[in-house]
Amino acid sequence: MRLVFLRTLAPALSLFAMLGAAQAQTNDGGAQIAYNNACRTCHSMREGDHRLGPSLYGVVGRKAGSIEGFAFSSAMRSANIVWDEKTLDQFIADPEKVVHGNGMKPFGGIDDPKQRGEIIAYLKTISGK
Repeated sequence: MRLVFLRTLAPALSLFAMLGAAQAQTNDGGAQIAYNNACRTCHSMREGDHRLGPSLYGVVGRKAGSIEGFAFSSAMRSANIVWDEKTLDQFIADPEKVVHGNGMKPFGGIDDPKQRGEIIAYLKTISGK
């Protein structure tokens, strides 16, 4: 009886362990997935790799419009903003409200605070913050 119970229980415990590991991988990758879905089309995470938008490598703690090698809009160059969690959250929510005349069109922002938080968490990992 005990052997039958153990033979039945062992596969079930293995399944729960695998599901837990899969969930952990999903949670760890959630920030990068959020970044990829919302930002990667126009931005790179590699230093100096500017595309339609500037590289976001090291963006946390950097003054807006200050990275060398990218042609920022005059609005972004003259914005008196240093990117931190608060300013990034506001900008990702509504870029035009934060820096009127920025060059992020047609991106209109992300309403979901959880998704914005995941993006910011990922940006912090590529900024060393």
